[in-house]
Amino acid sequence: MTDLLDKPVLITGAAGFIGFHLAKRLLEDGRSVVGIDNLNAKLDLKSRAGMETLFSSYGFGVVVHLAAQAGVRYSIENPHAYIESNIVGHLHVLEGCRHEGVGHLVYASSSSVYGANTSMPFSVHDNVDHPVSLYAATKKADELMSHTYSHLYGLPTTGLRFFTVYGPWGRPDMALFKFTDKILKGEPIDVYNYGHHRRDFTYIDDIVEGVVRVMGRVPEGNPSWTGDHPDPATSKAPWKVYNIGNNRPVELLRYIEVIEECLGRTAEKNLLPLQLGDVPDTYADVDALVEDVGYRPDTPIEVGVRRFVDWYREFYGV
Repeated sequence: MTDLLDKPVLITGAAGFIGFHLAKRLLEDGRSVVGIDNLNAKLDLKSRAGMETLFSSYGFGVVVHLAAQAGVRYSIENPHAYIESNIVGHLHVLEGCRHEGVGHLVYASSSSVYGANTSMPFSVHDNVDHPVSLYAATKKADELMSHTYSHLYGLPTTGLRFFTVYGPWGRPDMALFKFTDKILKGEPIDVYNYGHHRRDFTYIDDIVEGVVRVMGRVPEGNPSWTGDHPDPATSKAPWKVYNIGNNRPVELLRYIEVIEECLGRTAEKNLLPLQLGDVPDTYADVDALVEDVGYRPDTPIEVGVRRFVDWYREFYGV
C-alpha cells in the first residue's frame, strides 16, 4: 500500500467542499496530488478523451472520485445533469482506473442510497434497492458499476456513504451555510418537515480522516461471501462500501438551536412539510469502518457548528 501512496493521487472534485479539505490534508502529509474540477473548460468528467489523457499522463496509485452533481432537491429539477456527471463521469473514472492499472479507487457514495429504508441505524449490510430521489439512484448505480469493474477486472473499489457533511468552507446550498447567512441578515429560514427530521451531521475533519484511512486499506474479496445469501456490503470481488457518519442523529430543530447559540441570535422559522425526495431520518452504523480501519467519527455538533460559525464570521467579516 505504501507504494500506491508514493504515486500521485487523483482527486476529482478537488475544488469542492470535501475535495478541498482532502487535498489540503494529503499535501500537508507530503503526498503528490493532482486535482480536477469543472471550474474551467480544461477538463470535464464527461469528456471521454480528456479523461483518457489525464489517466495516461500521471500513473495514479490511488484515485479519490468525489466529483458529482450533488443535492436531492436539484435532482428533481434537472435530472439530466445527474446522469451526465454521476453516471457517465463515473464510467470514465472506472475506465481510466481499469486501463491504467490504478491500485485503488475510492469514491463518494451517499447516505441517500438508503432511501425508503426505516430500520435504524442504516447498516452497509442492509439492502438498498428503494431510492427515493434520482440523486440517490445515481449513487446506488455508482456502487453497482464499481462492483462490476471489481468483478470483471479485479479493480479494487471502495464506496463511501457520507452522512450530511458540514464545516468550514461548506457548500452555500447546504443547511448550515444558508441558516447562518439568513439568521445574520435577519431573514427567515425554511425549515422542512417542521424541523422534526433527524440527520447524522458529520464534521468535515472526521470525513477526511475516514477517507485517508480507507485510501490505505485496499479491499480484498470476501472468501465467505455466497450468492445464496449475498451480503450487500462485501463481495468475492475486491469491492467494499462503508458508512462515514457521526453515529448520533440530531433533530433539525436542535441543530438550529446550536446555530442560534453560536450566533447569539434567534432564527425566524418558516415551517414547511417534508420535501419531495427527502427522507425523514439518517443514522449511520459505522461498525464496519471501526472494524476495518479503526476509526469512528466523533465531533459533536456543538463543536463543529462553532468552528463553522467562527470561520464564517472571519471569512465574511461579519
